[in-house]
Amino acid sequence: MAIKQKTKSLSVTGNRLNSTFVQLNVLNGKDVSDAKFPRFAGKLADQGHAPFKPTSIEIFQLNIGKLCNQTCAHCHVDAGPDKKEENMSMEDLQTCVDIIAATPSIKIVDITGGAPEMHPGFRWFVEQCTALGKQVIDRCNLTIIMANPKYRDLPEFLAKHKVQVVSSLPYFSKTRTDNQRGDGVFEDSIKALQLLNEAGYGKPGSGLILDLVFNPSGAYLPGKQETLEAEFKRQLDRKFGIVFNQLYAITNLPVARFLDYLLETGNYEEYMQKLVDAYNPETVDGLMCRNTVSVSWDGYLSDCDFNQMLDLKVAAKGQHISTFNEEELLNRNIVLNQHCYGCTAGAGSSCTGVVA
Repeated sequence: MAIKQKTKSLSVTGNRLNSTFVQLNVLNGKDVSDAKFPRFAGKLADQGHAPFKPTSIEIFQLNIGKLCNQTCAHCHVDAGPDKKEENMSMEDLQTCVDIIAATPSIKIVDITGGAPEMHPGFRWFVEQCTALGKQVIDRCNLTIIMANPKYRDLPEFLAKHKVQVVSSLPYFSKTRTDNQRGDGVFEDSIKALQLLNEAGYGKPGSGLILDLVFNPSGAYLPGKQETLEAEFKRQLDRKFGIVFNQLYAITNLPVARFLDYLLETGNYEEYMQKLVDAYNPETVDGLMCRNTVSVSWDGYLSDCDFNQMLDLKVAAKGQHISTFNEEELLNRNIVLNQHCYGCTAGAGSSCTGVVA
């Protein structure tokens, strides 16, 4: 039986936490973020990081819609085929283009979803961003390339604009991949990777970057990124002739569907304790919230995409792209919560893999 979860947010003020928000997830009347775990904000404060501040706005990350051709068990975005109404408007996409054009510090535009390619304005947006000289990242689930003939030319389109492709591949075997992402996903992913290789992606000297993302399939931390990358490269090349550039090992954070899984299997407290015990102070300087602003499909700003999924907006007056203020955002306090332990566990975790 699925366990029903309710969520509420409390605003906390004080010298140490500086108007940081704390999210309390209530399960059957019990606070599952539990006082037994030290508050993450307090952990940073003990290190002298109070308030916790950004260093720049280098990466502008947009979730342009939750519509997706898949429904993955680990998806922290809660995306799927039923999310047709949760797509960014063309007006808001234009506002994002205007922000990117007016903010020289933004070097990278990171486009995610859902399957961002399903948004009717995806290709237009890519063209606008690359015309501004920005590096564009497409977080592609791979299977979208095979889902419909109208997406089959995506590798050529992305290559033309030198878009960096970052794709999730749970494992180099069918069973583990399909268990996490659905029947037939592995086969379609392999075909899509081969098409990307044919377009030049992952090939030495092409300048076309193809990176893969590994998420553990259960309530445990990922293995060493370098070891996983070497094994993925060996197995994919040997079995399918596939090459890629880097593999990112990303820790599953206790939000959305993965939080549901932890609660339903009774693994929440054990997993949180693993994250707390694995806290690594060396990861703090490289956390993605230090140089990233995350934009939701409806235009609201967060410090990262995980905060976005918890509806934790930036601690600034301008919380929407319509009131974007670079100076204000640079001076904001980063909003912290217990899930942040996932980004500081072990070698750390970010949208570009380990951080320490």
